[in-house]
Amino acid sequence: MKRFKLFLLISSMAFFVYGQNPEWFYATTDAPSAHSLKTNYPDQIQILDTFIEVSAVYMSRDASMQLKNNGNLHGPGYIFKSNEEAARTAIYNVQEAHLGVLDFTIDQDDFVNQLLTQVDTQNIGDVILDMEAYGTRFNTKPAGIQASHDLKDRWQGMATDVGRTDVTVEAFNHSFTDQISVILTIPGSTYPDEIVIIGGHLDSGDFWLQDNAPGADDNGSGIATLTEVLRILLANDFHPLRTVQFMAYAAEEIGLYGSADIAENYADNNKNVLAVMQLDMTNYNGSAFDIAIISDGAHTSGTLNLFLVDLLEHYNSGGEHPITYDFSYCGYACSDHASWAANGYMASFPFESGFGEHNPYIHSPNDTYAKMGNTAEHSTKFVKLGLEFIVETAKTAQMGTNDIHRPQLMVVVKDRSLIYDLGAVQADGNSVVVFDPSGKKLVERQQLKSSGNLSLQGLPNGLYIAVFKDKNGKAYSKKFLLK
Repeated sequence: MKRFKLFLLISSMAFFVYGQNPEWFYATTDAPSAHSLKTNYPDQIQILDTFIEVSAVYMSRDASMQLKNNGNLHGPGYIFKSNEEAARTAIYNVQEAHLGVLDFTIDQDDFVNQLLTQVDTQNIGDVILDMEAYGTRFNTKPAGIQASHDLKDRWQGMATDVGRTDVTVEAFNHSFTDQISVILTIPGSTYPDEIVIIGGHLDSGDFWLQDNAPGADDNGSGIATLTEVLRILLANDFHPLRTVQFMAYAAEEIGLYGSADIAENYADNNKNVLAVMQLDMTNYNGSAFDIAIISDGAHTSGTLNLFLVDLLEHYNSGGEHPITYDFSYCGYACSDHASWAANGYMASFPFESGFGEHNPYIHSPNDTYAKMGNTAEHSTKFVKLGLEFIVETAKTAQMGTNDIHRPQLMVVVKDRSLIYDLGAVQADGNSVVVFDPSGKKLVERQQLKSSGNLSLQGLPNGLYIAVFKDKNGKAYSKKFLLK
């Protein structure tokens, strides 16, 4: 008994010392990383609790910086929590309450196609250069704090210049940093309590790189992409039926501080956020395809990812605005989408390339516009997807995976086969691809007849989407349930 009491005393003293050290903090991270850190740096981390592959931890700054060595290729790899209770509660608190049965549709072709022609590469590049010019946007540095207030003024000026007095721009203040997050709101005219969010972080650098962190791609490019999406919507007098919010998050690089604070606030106040898109690095073209859709299990929404696939197939499979895509993975808490997912909201993260092929200069003094070829061409792809996402999600009361009701396209599931009839769709050169909710291509067939069947043997029960294309690349989509 004396030994047990002595152990408790020593443990309490050690925890008291840790608690007094401002370089230690509470967070959540994935369990394998937590245990790896505990093995390699036993005096730098305490694992408080673990539940379904996520751990609540108390760790040092030095330990947190080792997460990139544990496979997290982008972002901090952890979500900051203000105290022990918040960390312990968070791992049990991935809620489902915000995930309603949504009915995403795609039917705004005329307006979306009008917007897509207005994307200006030079505008995007100018904003990237403006963000780079601060030298650093690290959240504790004067330049980083100034950058956040300047962005608020920029977005407010854009709304004021077009006479949009209904658009508001506010500073979301945080207790842990003087850098603000910026939230611009375009109110919904019919369903103002239903919210669609598009965002990205405004800070740059990390604990090892605070003073010379230009962050042109990470994440000046994301902020520039958001700004161009906003410019085009305002120029076209966009009045959504749902409320749309643009968010620029503070202090992402040191634990998703800003987005975690906002997402927790929204969850605590029962705000009805229907969908969130994260834009974090959009301008380095490192892969053979244009956009990587991040498919990290619980950290992104399979349903929302499937909708992004549907948007890309519908608007960008050919014609004047082609965009190619594939799928990739980035690990726990690799960007701000994870804050929303952790609070039960649907979030997706389209990224500039496959992980491992992304910009090699991030978190270095060489993360500059020049290192991206002095062009913002790659970011134009994300502006277009952002426009499609906002217009098609914010327009009507009901959302869900696209199901275009065309009389000439019929699909029926019977005996684990997809029976289809393309009707008046041109038969020669037709093709079909079946996707699962993560956006993974499962079945593909070329040279379809005008009617027939497609074997679904081996596929588990669940929701899928079939994308049919005619010989000109025009896409027609149908969702179906396999049971």
